Amino acid sequence: MVPMCPGGKKKPKRARYVCFGLQEKVECFFGHDSPPDSNYHQFTHEATDFSPAKAYDYIIIGGGTAGCPLAATLSESYSVLLLERGGSFNTSDFHENNIYQTLLSANDHDSATEGFVSEDGVLNARARVLGGGSMINFGFYSRADDYFYDNAGIEWDMGSVQRAYEWVEKSVVTRPTRFNKLQTSFFNALLESEVDPNNGFTFDHIQGTKVGGSTFDNSGTRHGAVELLNNAKSENIDVLVHATVDRIIFSTSDPLAAVGVAYHDSNGKYHEVHVRTNGEVILSAGALGSPQLLLLSGIGPSSYLSSLNIPVVRDHPFIGQFMADHQRTGVNILLPDELTDAGLRVVGITESGQYIESVSVPPNTPLMSFIPSVGSVSSVNSSVQIIAGKVSRPISSGSLHLLSASNVTVSPSVRFNYFNRTEDVLQCWNAMEVIIKMLETPTMEEYKFSDSAGVHSFRFMGKSLPDDKSDYEAIASFCRDTLATIWHIHGGCLPNKVVDRHLKVIGVDSLRVVDASTFFNAPGTNPQATTMMLGRYIGVKILEERAAVTDQKTELK
Repeated sequence: MVPMCPGGKKKPKRARYVCFGLQEKVECFFGHDSPPDSNYHQFTHEATDFSPAKAYDYIIIGGGTAGCPLAATLSESYSVLLLERGGSFNTSDFHENNIYQTLLSANDHDSATEGFVSEDGVLNARARVLGGGSMINFGFYSRADDYFYDNAGIEWDMGSVQRAYEWVEKSVVTRPTRFNKLQTSFFNALLESEVDPNNGFTFDHIQGTKVGGSTFDNSGTRHGAVELLNNAKSENIDVLVHATVDRIIFSTSDPLAAVGVAYHDSNGKYHEVHVRTNGEVILSAGALGSPQLLLLSGIGPSSYLSSLNIPVVRDHPFIGQFMADHQRTGVNILLPDELTDAGLRVVGITESGQYIESVSVPPNTPLMSFIPSVGSVSSVNSSVQIIAGKVSRPISSGSLHLLSASNVTVSPSVRFNYFNRTEDVLQCWNAMEVIIKMLETPTMEEYKFSDSAGVHSFRFMGKSLPDDKSDYEAIASFCRDTLATIWHIHGGCLPNKVVDRHLKVIGVDSLRVVDASTFFNAPGTNPQATTMMLGRYIGVKILEERAAVTDQKTELK
């Protein structure tokens, strides 16, 4: 029987009123599908083809998940130059069916994804595209947890936080109205594994099993942070792509302040642009890019900078420190039937705090980039389901180091020290216990293979879970052997270490950092929602600060 929605509700234009049932609970949402809005193209230019003004009120370095909403917000009242090292791709290239191709197409020059290997030996990736990580990720959208707000070191106005989330959601987030086969099974298996309660759909971070939002609409079209630029005041903003910032320019007299940037275009031509009085340079280059650029500009540990012959502008001992990445471990199951859907709509938030997520990998997809533990197996002619446990609050952390003291295009080296702390291994252990329960549920029976004797069992790619779930040493070994990234890199410019509660760089005027490098922990199950919110939130706070100063000056006249 098809569940029916309550009547008498007015349908919005260009929307379908849709319902679906989950474990006898009916959820009714407004859903809509639409092509990406690319109005931002009118003020987006190749750096080789555009000469910027001599000065702007705000120069933002990095047109990513935080930089786009920040730029759009500041342009409401001030002139903004947004500089992005990557290109502006046709958003149709980032359809949900192309997720894996986007990640696999990484090269050393102009791909949207730039791959790297951490010093831990783990394959990883960073974005190199207007819209940042929101253009290459799996699209899952879920707000931050209370632990993040309480410990972030950022001054929060929770009313403004709520409004900033809603501003983002209005533009680029869809409430899912359909599940693919695996996500439906995953949802049911979580509940059968006692990851309770059933929370249905919610943006909020709540213990139990939930359906989150997505930056993919129900037709699979991606709506990333780049579309938040459509909210900008077009006459106040210039966006340059393939504009790689080499260094921040500082004042030559006290007080020390950022006064501009030097960048080069894809032809290698160098440019300088400055900020106006009361303006700012804002770093939104990501957890690798922002600390790297501060170090190259002479802001960092003085002894380290001196050893690289980088002139010291300000001693800052903690830049590039406390780098972290959330570990992903789990199982990879060969599926009896070919499934091509790759969506991510469901998450389990366990009582002990770990997160359980699952995606499917289409047949003949090179596996090494996503499942490093498969070793020499390049691909298989079957779909693979990844069931992953994510360590929610890793204690282990590492640091970032420059591989070039002068060339910003050479990515820094980073070590995360995965599972360096016993607490992280225990978190992984708890997550694996949940996954073991999931594999024993009735829902997962249909994904087993039958052998000649009629015995049903899973076929694993890589390691299978230890037989004895009480054997801590065996599970700890399993966690380390199946280690992979979940691409949630953060740290390097933490509050109270590098920036203050308003994300202003301590000891340097007119310079802020607004991105995941300021996160002590990746917020919620997936950080993109909070990273976009942060861009909007800080932008609004800056506008409010300047309006208050203007009002004060008016009163004094």
